[in-house]
Amino acid sequence: MDKINEVIANEMAAFEKYFKEAVKSKVSLLDRIMRYIVNRKGKQLRPRFVLLSAKLGGEINITTLRAASLVELLHTATLVHDDVVDDATERRGFFSINALWKNKVAVLVGDYLLSKGLLLSLDNNDFEVLKILSEAVKMMSEGELLQIEKARNLNIHEEVYYEIIKGKTASLLASACGAGASTTFKDKEKIEKLKLFGEKTGMAFQIKDDLFDYGNENIGKPTGNDIKEKKLTLPLIYTLNNCDKALKKKLIFILKNENKDKEKIKFVINAVNAKGGIDYATKKMFCYRNEALSILHEFPQSEVRDALEQLVLYTTDRNY
Repeated sequence: MDKINEVIANEMAAFEKYFKEAVKSKVSLLDRIMRYIVNRKGKQLRPRFVLLSAKLGGEINITTLRAASLVELLHTATLVHDDVVDDATERRGFFSINALWKNKVAVLVGDYLLSKGLLLSLDNNDFEVLKILSEAVKMMSEGELLQIEKARNLNIHEEVYYEIIKGKTASLLASACGAGASTTFKDKEKIEKLKLFGEKTGMAFQIKDDLFDYGNENIGKPTGNDIKEKKLTLPLIYTLNNCDKALKKKLIFILKNENKDKEKIKFVINAVNAKGGIDYATKKMFCYRNEALSILHEFPQSEVRDALEQLVLYTTDRNY
């Protein structure tokens, strides 16, 4: 990440300062929670995609910083709400908002972040950026609800999985790239091209996240968590569609009835590894990554393009 940070070091510093100001509140409880969020920032991949996509088309400006802040506000809001939905007590190795301040406060904090993001754009007439990001919020909600719907009866196919992750993850990364590009590019075709680049990268990113659930890395969430939540991700979908009837029946029974049993979860993980689910998902992840890089390489070579390429490679090579 060092080379990436060199290219946008000043811009990231300006973004962080702008974001810190954007989340401030006159309500002491809320302001304290906002400081907690700011001080425990994650990898901030999405703002980096915003800034680099913008810089590919010209000099980063105040509209770009607002776009990056909006993306981070929306992303943080969804994480806070997700932790409530999933009853998660940890986020990035720290206590989640709902673990410290309970669900009612966490839901209101998520709502506050969403409203701050919307007002940030509306107050500055950033209607194009707002339109791009509002579409992402809609798709993210649809993706999450589709996943919940399919998890109830474990009736999911590979194409449905791609539809789910396109909505719940790839849409925000696509919008991050599109929003950033819209602040410097005049050519709408190039803006759409960068949105597609972000979407392909987001697909690869989510498959990588789903692969972590079947590994041993320390990633800030328990291994096997998706199994506990009955989430059918690509490694497991492939295994269910490519194993004998007896094993398929056993795996489905575990998912429906024994998904909290540590030994049973370990059995599912071992089965997925043995039946090629990990290898298959990894290949699909690289396919999406290569499609993203192919789109990126349609732009002229520059240090900004190189940094974006490194950022894409990071999404698939990361260890957490």
